[in-house]
Amino acid sequence: MTDVRHILVLPDRDAAEEVAEELTHRFEGPHEEPQLVREALAGEDDAEDAQWLVVLEGPRARYDPARLDALAAEFDGWLERD
Repeated sequence: MTDVRHILVLPDRDAAEEVAEELTHRFEGPHEEPQLVREALAGEDDAEDAQWLVVLEGPRARYDPARLDALAAEFDGWLERD
């Protein structure tokens, strides 16, 4: 089975933390802990204005991209597409 990486882009740290918590409730079974990463945008001086990423890795069938995108949208974010 091949692992894939899903990246959810969120507007701030609070939203990213809430999405990471929701992932544990909405996707059942054992899985890797989501990683929160601050994405510094070009020209951004204030850390609070940066976007935050929730990065998930797992087997290809583990996460449904449509469900991930819908979850991110609830918090004014989106699922990054390759």
